[in-house]
Amino acid sequence: MNRKLGFIGCGKMASAIIGGVISSKFLGVNDIQASETSEDKAKQKTLELGINVITDNKELVKTSEVVFIATTPNFAETVLNEIKDYVTPDKLIVSICAGVTTGFIQSILGEKTKVVRVMPNTPALVLEGMSGVCKGKSAGVNDVKFVVDLLSNIGKAIEVTEKQMDIVTAISGSGPAFYYKVINEIARAGEKLGLDYEKSLTLSIQTAIGSAKMLLASDKSAEDLISSVATKGGCTRVGVDYMDEVDTSDIFYNLIDKTAKKANALGR
Repeated sequence: MNRKLGFIGCGKMASAIIGGVISSKFLGVNDIQASETSEDKAKQKTLELGINVITDNKELVKTSEVVFIATTPNFAETVLNEIKDYVTPDKLIVSICAGVTTGFIQSILGEKTKVVRVMPNTPALVLEGMSGVCKGKSAGVNDVKFVVDLLSNIGKAIEVTEKQMDIVTAISGSGPAFYYKVINEIARAGEKLGLDYEKSLTLSIQTAIGSAKMLLASDKSAEDLISSVATKGGCTRVGVDYMDEVDTSDIFYNLIDKTAKKANALGR
């Protein structure tokens, strides 16, 4: 049975989820609505996504069964206070605000409010999203299942504990930007060495896609797959040895650690 979805905030992340859900046919355009801060933005998003976009958050909550809080974290408290009188016990609140805990949401909306917290990412728009999901104290098994099922139609979703959500934010929420940077830096290296940038970028992108798919499909560990390509005395081994020499493991640990700490600092 379809459930009426409402998104408070229709920025990049919400648009990615909405677009992915519609593309996957998990829900139709008539099952989803959103709200924006101005009439102009609402009209623009209506044309872009094909759904009804309004400017009244209270009306959106009243007419939605599942309400996504899709604002930036610093606006979450304001929005929650605005809608708190319209959140009835039957409604499910789903937050995609980085760092905003289920406990904080319940402190405003009420301890019995059903809350599920999600950290999605923008590849949802091409049905390759990765989301972490955790439940609040009052959310039920079926509430979590609905959210996981919805997100699984736009990629993959895993359930984690709330304490792990900052790590999820760092790895998959922020991760696309990190992978874009790695892919682009490899392509730029090829360009500097004499290969046309567009060709170098194509090589880098497709190699990333193929490598990820091989790792997903293989029963071998990442370390085993590295060894199978980086044979002794070969050119790949030179490259892998250089990565070990500059200690990329330390670089990536610090990358995720700093990002996770920032996600935690944004929260409440």
